[in-house]
Amino acid sequence: MNPYFQKRGTFAQNGNMTKALVVIPTYNEIGNIENLLNAIFSLPQNFDVLVVDDNSPDLTAMKVKELIPNFANRLFIEEREGKLGLGTAYIHGFKWALERDYDLIFEMDADFSHDPSDLPRLFDACSQNGYDVAIGSRYKTGVNVVNWPISRVLLSLGASKYVRLVTGMRIYDTTAGFVCYKRKVLEAINLDKIQFVGYAFQIEMKYKAYLSKFKIIEIPVVFTDRRVGDSKMSSGIISEAIFGVISMRIKKMFKKLEI
Repeated sequence: MNPYFQKRGTFAQNGNMTKALVVIPTYNEIGNIENLLNAIFSLPQNFDVLVVDDNSPDLTAMKVKELIPNFANRLFIEEREGKLGLGTAYIHGFKWALERDYDLIFEMDADFSHDPSDLPRLFDACSQNGYDVAIGSRYKTGVNVVNWPISRVLLSLGASKYVRLVTGMRIYDTTAGFVCYKRKVLEAINLDKIQFVGYAFQIEMKYKAYLSKFKIIEIPVVFTDRRVGDSKMSSGIISEAIFGVISMRIKKMFKKLEI
């Protein structure tokens, strides 16, 4: 008998119901979003999905709303007025999830760089194996990245090593954006005090979970670069990550880092 009971993003394991939500920020993802949602909703386990769209000019939000009747009570959308940043989109989604009693909250990209079939592995790490944070890691077992130019691989890998050195975190993929959080982690972190919006957001969330002594595990995954749409990478995002890490470490040293 399948151990998962399929009903509105809930899982029945050992007699307990677990509600799971995947938060997906979007900006101009019309070429990916329908296929991604179909892939998630085709999994043998049920995940609810919240799309947080930043007023995409390509009408991504309209496409999502067209699909909502196909996935009643499982697909939701929150529309924002403009492009406000990845970090604030996730914070918006996290707060939405906490207001609706979800037990596990996932974050993932809309461009298929994160394989939907890996969602159950992150789920199991937190729901069955006792971890509070599960990271879909590109670097836990080497470099598992497909279709990136070597310059970007070196930049990303170097950034993660730099973060490990500065913060002391024993995490190989500190900038990963494919993550599962237990509810209690997001409740423990003051989401209104999250400072960064780009890659530094990913680092800040992991650092504050680490400082709060939550159990963190990295699950090896294969990251595949987007084939449709444009990358959101910019020099500003890179600068924020470089200087943001130093800023957090200094605040931690002087006990001024708010968690």
